[in-house]
Amino acid sequence: MGRGSVAGMATLVTFHAHPDDECIRTAGVMRKAVEDGHRVVLVVATRGEVGEVPEGFLEPGEDLGDRRVREAQASAEIIGVKRVEFLGYRDSGMMGEPTNDDPKCFWQADVEEAARQLAEILRDESAEVLTVYDDNGDYGHPDHIQVHRVGLRAAELAGVSRVFQATFNREHMRRGFEAAVAEGKIDPESLPKPDETAEFGKPEAEITAAIDVRPYLETKRATMRAHPSQISEEEFFLAMPDEWFESAFGTEWFIRAGQGPGITETDLMAGL
Repeated sequence: MGRGSVAGMATLVTFHAHPDDECIRTAGVMRKAVEDGHRVVLVVATRGEVGEVPEGFLEPGEDLGDRRVREAQASAEIIGVKRVEFLGYRDSGMMGEPTNDDPKCFWQADVEEAARQLAEILRDESAEVLTVYDDNGDYGHPDHIQVHRVGLRAAELAGVSRVFQATFNREHMRRGFEAAVAEGKIDPESLPKPDETAEFGKPEAEITAAIDVRPYLETKRATMRAHPSQISEEEFFLAMPDEWFESAFGTEWFIRAGQGPGITETDLMAGL
């Protein structure tokens, strides 16, 4: 009997590009699954070696990739993740950077080969549910786009039919900005221009699942704090007031092929 076949328990595998991606996009649904009695597994494609850190943050001789691996493991422990795996690819950096050309980076990975690695984990875990990213990787990051491609192919190879593409709700984000302006909390001049958010996330009409993760926001914020190399206390993720944080991160959004139109699901693990 596979691990995901134990009576009353299913297995959720969340696939991410870099350490810290899990806390922003899926920490809520991961913690919800844990509290509902399911097994949660985190798979990360890279160690995030190309991330930026403040001068003097790392200890002398400390490798950023090693530091970020430890941060991901700490985040996973906070959530209650039972297994953490790294596929071993190098961080590709932002789209258009020279690091995209590194033959060892995830952007250059053979999709079939990477998918076989992930599929092996999915089979070993008897996974019923997999999360990846939308086809634009939220905002066009090459490693995020590759998570989409590799994740969908791995699901095909392993026979996982319930695949959710994590995304951001573009209209919800814009409504939040507009409300903050109306309440005098944000200077209208600092508001992102429409063209600056045009490729961020997906239109609300394309989203098929909205998961209320407000009960797990304390966990979500704690996982962000577990990644100090990338998310400082001064970053807006942690510095924003509680009510803003709830509005911004209290719902996690997904697209599932064959569902909809409109939002028809509110629990990734429903019925399992």
